[in-house]
Amino acid sequence: MKIVINKCYGGFGISDAALSRYNELAGTALGHSFEIDRSDAKLVAVVEEMGENSFGDHAELKVVEIPDGVEWVVEEYDGLEWVAEKHRTWS
Repeated sequence: MKIVINKCYGGFGISDAALSRYNELAGTALGHSFEIDRSDAKLVAVVEEMGENSFGDHAELKVVEIPDGVEWVVEEYDGLEWVAEKHRTWS
């Protein structure tokens, strides 16, 4: 499975051009990239197709591939993200 994450401090986001391309591929009219699932195949395709032109403000996007069947979550520190295997926590 492929997942899009942000690899720099700042935060996840795609450019206006990338959002437009995503909407074209998906047949949607989304107004913001936060509405898109990180593993959405169309989002992955847009980032792979557009490269740096897909990066939003303060973002450096990367497509990460993980094994199928893994329960995952995107974790972050100050906008720098990584994919972790989902597990249980209590507090």
